[in-house]
Amino acid sequence: MDSFRSKIIPVTSILAGVVVLWYVFAVILNAPFQRDLDKRANETPGAVEFIGKTLAQPKPTLPAPHQVAANFFENTFLRSVTSNRSLVYNAWVTLSSTLLGFAFGTALGIVIAVGIVHVATLDRSLMPWIIASQTIPILAVAPMIIVVLAAIGITGLIPKALISTYLSFFPVAVGMVKGLRSPELMHLDLMHTYNASASQTFWKLRVPASVPFLFTSMKVAVAASLVGAIVGELPTGAVAGIGAKLLAGAYYSQTIDIWSALVAGSVVAALLVMLVGIAGRLVDRAMGGRPA
Repeated sequence: MDSFRSKIIPVTSILAGVVVLWYVFAVILNAPFQRDLDKRANETPGAVEFIGKTLAQPKPTLPAPHQVAANFFENTFLRSVTSNRSLVYNAWVTLSSTLLGFAFGTALGIVIAVGIVHVATLDRSLMPWIIASQTIPILAVAPMIIVVLAAIGITGLIPKALISTYLSFFPVAVGMVKGLRSPELMHLDLMHTYNASASQTFWKLRVPASVPFLFTSMKVAVAASLVGAIVGELPTGAVAGIGAKLLAGAYYSQTIDIWSALVAGSVVAALLVMLVGIAGRLVDRAMGGRPA
């Protein structure tokens, strides 16, 4: 019970502080437009009424938390999942490219890590290029990938998945390299004493030792993959997906829809990270690890 309180109370306190600050900034940022409206209408509302108006604007500069919550609830639970306005439908469109890109990125990261650990030339030549690749802004890479693939007739899900792959392979590669190199020298010497082959040392020592590192890096990778999928929807002019909702909201100045879509993306990311964590615990338990 004490451990539960020690986790819930800090999180709740920070969340409450964020909500309070959100309301304060919503009033501050929406106030100039509201003053202009009141001036045109020759109205002089009191302080409480004025604050209420700033928190109830249909197209506010910064929507209040209750406006975002109401919009999120409406577009999630009160609309058909086949509707273009449904956040469930749009989240699923983004999720499909996220999962495909995450699968590609995880596989690519593991292959690169295995090569770096076992081939010294790759360690010296490939790793610097991998690190350098992450210094290029994804907003600059995404349009190039879309245009090049469209020129050869590849459109739809694959370009967005490849953008997700670009962001997700890096944490997996770095984590797996560290994991595959994590066995102590004493354990490696013991495998040599047993006359184990290189493949036996890899599968029986290096791979089991790398599993915790793999799932930790996969948590980062799956969140990065979601970001890549959303960014990939922006230059394609997609009609569905969280990125499409953001574009539509920006085009029509529907700031409440924009923030609601951002909340939906955050929920999807949290669920994906949680699922990866659960999978990691199941794998660890299947390998004989003790539950925490």
